[in-house]
Amino acid sequence: MPGFSVLRARMHAGVLIFAWMFGVGLLQFLPPRSLAFAVAVLLVLALLLAPVRVQRLVRRVRVLLIAIVVLFAGFTPGEAFFPAWPAWSPSREGVRQALEHAGRLLAVVCCVAILLEKLPTERLIGGLYALSRPLAWAGLSAERVAVRMLLVLRYVDAPGGRGWRDWLADEPATGPEEVLLLRRERFRAWDVVLLAGLIAVSCWMVK
Repeated sequence: MPGFSVLRARMHAGVLIFAWMFGVGLLQFLPPRSLAFAVAVLLVLALLLAPVRVQRLVRRVRVLLIAIVVLFAGFTPGEAFFPAWPAWSPSREGVRQALEHAGRLLAVVCCVAILLEKLPTERLIGGLYALSRPLAWAGLSAERVAVRMLLVLRYVDAPGGRGWRDWLADEPATGPEEVLLLRRERFRAWDVVLLAGLIAVSCWMVK
């Protein structure tokens, strides 16, 4: 998709990330049928654009997906999904809710995989920095917020074999320290217009 690549290269990384956040938020408001279509499209895109990463992320959340299905399908009261076995059958309402919540999680996983695959690290941290700059009014460092958000995304995307306990362990470094480059991009006029439009729509949706 060369047109999308050109658009991604010309758009400010902060606007790209905010548009990504807007899309992820929009998924939470979709009705079931629209959500099912969105999940199918995102799965196809993720398998085409980031096949290894999306499979790894799905494996990381598989326990959560199973828990969602079991909790909603098994403990939501309502009409039996299998009328012949009412004592053992999940409810229709529970199955519907389980599929809906699992679908929303799966859609977010696909979005994360595509973002991490297609946005280079230096642009990702630069975009997070640009979005975090207003936090300086509250006395927070935009650089630290951006780095910590990047570390969270990297933890979610980390290959198997390193759990949260390993990240918290105070172990000496065994290799050269990684240098994170903060790539600061200039906002163009259309970046500002698009960002303002997304913020306005987001505020309207929240209301």
